[in-house]
Amino acid sequence: RKKSGMTQSEVAESAGISDRTYADIERGVVNMRVETLLRICNSLKITPNEVLLTECKQKTNSNDIFSMLEKATEKEKTTALEILNAYLKNI
Repeated sequence: RKKSGMTQSEVAESAGISDRTYADIERGVVNMRVETLLRICNSLKITPNEVLLTECKQKTNSNDIFSMLEKATEKEKTTALEILNAYLKNI
């Protein structure tokens, strides 16, 4: 959505769903029907594969992170968590 230069409201309106529903979908707190995914993809002018393959890639990256953390010392884990918290608060 951000690459398309659209706001959440613009995508929601174009896809025919509420702003809140779209925001919840982006945060991953609700499941959506295939029809909704297709409408969102149409609004963003992307294919469902672009969304789904990105999700798979992100899961792989998560596995890499967990693997690195397993090898870290407790101090390194604490530092990593602090950095992640600071990062997430600022995006």
